[in-house]
Amino acid sequence: MTKRGYGLLQEEMKHLKSVERPAVINALEEARTHGDLAENAEYHAAKERQAFIEGRLMELEDKISRAQVIDPTTMKGNIVRFGATVTLADEDTDKESTYQIVGEDEGDIQNGLLSLTAPLARAMIGKETGDSIEVTAPGGSKAYEIMKVKYK
Repeated sequence: MTKRGYGLLQEEMKHLKSVERPAVINALEEARTHGDLAENAEYHAAKERQAFIEGRLMELEDKISRAQVIDPTTMKGNIVRFGATVTLADEDTDKESTYQIVGEDEGDIQNGLLSLTAPLARAMIGKETGDSIEVTAPGGSKAYEIMKVKYK
């Protein structure tokens, strides 16, 4: 994952530990004061939220511990690799699009962040400026030309 993605996971984990976890503990304590726990909807909702938070924390801790952080600014060249920012031209319409290839958890197509596992990213990896790629999409096959590769 990129340094940015690693930082986002760390921020989420910190938020869950310092804000969400204490809030759900307070909600559980509050719900306990309302009497019979077997029929207490607030208590059950808080327990579900607590289970979600603890599960997400375990998932984040695992991802962070196994993360291989890559800084794209240290890379050069015109071959598409993880971290590259690639400008593509649709061969049918000549419309240009720019995407950065990022880790699976970082993907956000609306902001130009393309997950490494996306078909378009997999098609680009190993190619270089000037190469054509073909991607099978739900609407049919699309062809693109790699116009520019930058590492920033």
